[in-house]
Amino acid sequence: MQKAKSAKRILLTGAAGFIGYHLALALKKRGDFVVGVDNFNAYYDPQLKRDRRDRLAKAGVEILTADIRDRDFLRLSLMHNDITHVVHLAAQAGVRHSLFEPDDYVASNLQGFVSILEACRTNARLKLIYASSSSVYGLNKKTPFRVDDKTDHPANLYGATKKANEVMAHAYHHLYGLPVTALRYFTAYGPWGRPDMAYYRFTRQICEGQPIQVFNRGLMRRDFTYIDDIVNGTLAAIDLGAECEIFNLGDNRPIDLLYLIQLLEDALRIRAIKEMLPMQIGEVLETYADIEKSQRMLGFQPKVSIEDGILKFIEWYREYHPAKQPTYCFLNDR
Repeated sequence: MQKAKSAKRILLTGAAGFIGYHLALALKKRGDFVVGVDNFNAYYDPQLKRDRRDRLAKAGVEILTADIRDRDFLRLSLMHNDITHVVHLAAQAGVRHSLFEPDDYVASNLQGFVSILEACRTNARLKLIYASSSSVYGLNKKTPFRVDDKTDHPANLYGATKKANEVMAHAYHHLYGLPVTALRYFTAYGPWGRPDMAYYRFTRQICEGQPIQVFNRGLMRRDFTYIDDIVNGTLAAIDLGAECEIFNLGDNRPIDLLYLIQLLEDALRIRAIKEMLPMQIGEVLETYADIEKSQRMLGFQPKVSIEDGILKFIEWYREYHPAKQPTYCFLNDR
C-alpha cells in the first residue's frame, strides 16, 4: 500500500461499487479523508452493495445515498467536507444492458457526468479523477491499445458514453482550467466484484450446474486486471494530480476467454457446461492495454497474475456464497 504524498480529502462517487469499495478502503488505510456517494441502484443485487457499505462503515468510511445528478447535493458535499479531490467512479456499466436500457446510460453517464463537472468547476483547487473504460477503443484493430490511438468508433453505447466523458472533461479543462485525469480501466476483477461480469457469472453458473454462454465460441481475448492493481494505479493518479491526462490501467497480458473458463474449472474442480454461441452484438474481439505511459508517469506495474487472481476470487466467492457451493466435482487432471 503506497502512502499518500500528503493527506487528501476525497469525495468518491460509486463508493459502494466494486472498484469504489476497494479504493475507499485503500484511501482510508493510507490516511486520506474519504466520504462516499452511491445511489444503490438495482442494476445488480443491491445487497452486495449494502454489504460493501457495511464493511466500509466499520472501517470508518461513510457512504451518503444520493444521485449524482443532484448538483446541489454535490456542491454542499464538496463545501461541507472541504474536498480537495473528486474521484468519480459512479456510472451505468455493462454492454448487454445498454442494448435494452439506453436511457440509463444517458442519465448516469452523461447527465450525471455533467453534474460532476459543474460541481467541480467553480472550486479552483479541486482535482477530478474519473473512470473511463477500455470500451472507448471500440472497433480499433491495432493492439495493444495506446492512449493516443483514435477512439472514434465505439462498439456499443456504454463505450460511446465513456468517450463522451473524456471529451466533456477536456472541454471543462480548456474552459475553466479544471484538472482532469481519465483512467481507462481494463476488465477489473477480483473479490467483491460485479455479478454481471463474465468471470463472476460463469462461477455462479458452473457451481449451480447451469450452462455458460460462450460467445464467438470463445474466440475472444480480454486484458483482465486484478483489483489491487487497479487500486494502486488509481492511487498513483490521485497523487499525481495531473492537469489533463488519460491513462490505461490494464494488465498488459490479455488471455483467451477459454483459458479463463479453464482457470475457473480448475479452481472449482467442476467441468463447465458450455453453450457455444455466435458473437454478441456490441462486443469486441480483444482488449489489450499498452501501459507504457502509466508505467512512466504513475509507476504503474501490475503484479497479480490471472492465475493467482482467479484463485483469490474463488476463495472469496466460497466465503460470500456458502449456500451456492457445489456438491459434486471432477477430479481428473487435464
